[in-house]
Amino acid sequence: MSFIDKLQSVIILGAVLLGLLLGQVSLVGSNAEHFILPFLTLMLFGVFLQIPLKHIGESFKNIKFTGSTVIMNFVWTPIFAWALGSIFLREIPAIWLGFIMLMVTPCTDWYLIFIGIAKGNVALGAAALPLKLLLQLLLLPFYLLVLGGSLVDINAGALLTGVTLVLMIPFILALIVRQGVIRRKGEAWFQDRLLPSLSFTQIIFLSLAIVAMFASQGEILMNNPAILLKLLLPTLIFYIVNFVIGQVIGRLLKLSYEDTVAFNFTTLARNSPVALAIAVASFPDEPLIALALVIGPLIELPILAVISQLLLIIGKPNKLKNCQN
Repeated sequence: MSFIDKLQSVIILGAVLLGLLLGQVSLVGSNAEHFILPFLTLMLFGVFLQIPLKHIGESFKNIKFTGSTVIMNFVWTPIFAWALGSIFLREIPAIWLGFIMLMVTPCTDWYLIFIGIAKGNVALGAAALPLKLLLQLLLLPFYLLVLGGSLVDINAGALLTGVTLVLMIPFILALIVRQGVIRRKGEAWFQDRLLPSLSFTQIIFLSLAIVAMFASQGEILMNNPAILLKLLLPTLIFYIVNFVIGQVIGRLLKLSYEDTVAFNFTTLARNSPVALAIAVASFPDEPLIALALVIGPLIELPILAVISQLLLIIGKPNKLKNCQN
């Protein structure tokens, strides 16, 4: 886990505070919103550049694991997220939709870090990554229309345009650039020289986007400080319930400790940057949706850190048993 990765939640919080501060300058506050989408698009390009889609077939080598993660991420989780929102966020439909958008997009980066911290099977978790990314790109518009259509006014044309601009175009460009660089410089150069710098640029562009967002929309948060508290309980319930389900599925499928850890984080960690980019592009008049997606990681990352330590405690008896054998 790199120094930047360890400080990710602190950096995001710092970006929020800096944005609120800069928003007090009228010139910055009135122009900051124009920078949000470009920064997010650049960040997503860097994310997509790291995804080896040619390895998507590897996810099907372990059908038991992959099938379970797909059902958990793309069938159970959307229904569960909608239900939690209906219980806790019904009074604020825009926050409810933001919560749904956060929860229906599985993580494609930092979940591997937490698998590693908990001594899980990182290779197995990584094998599921390309398929997870592809499915969420295809299914996110469907989830928004079906689960969020009654919450806010959704323009299908604007949604499709937003998905194309901030997801599909960077995704296709990243595939082209990745193949071009590998063909010219070689796989080893790409993995050893270029990839290590991408995680740094990713958090930089995400932080810049958050600064711009809170500089332009910070007044909304200042006027609605209870939003953070309203999101806290459903988010906690989401992670606790899904963690327990992951443990139960691991036992039912007779997965090893390492594979169960991979399953837990593959189905727990969420991809807020992707959802945030769609929210900014498709719902420019609903800043509360994007606000929920920025607040989400501030709650999520500490929870994942706690879960990784809990898993290490759970795994101790297995390690002792293996040592005795």
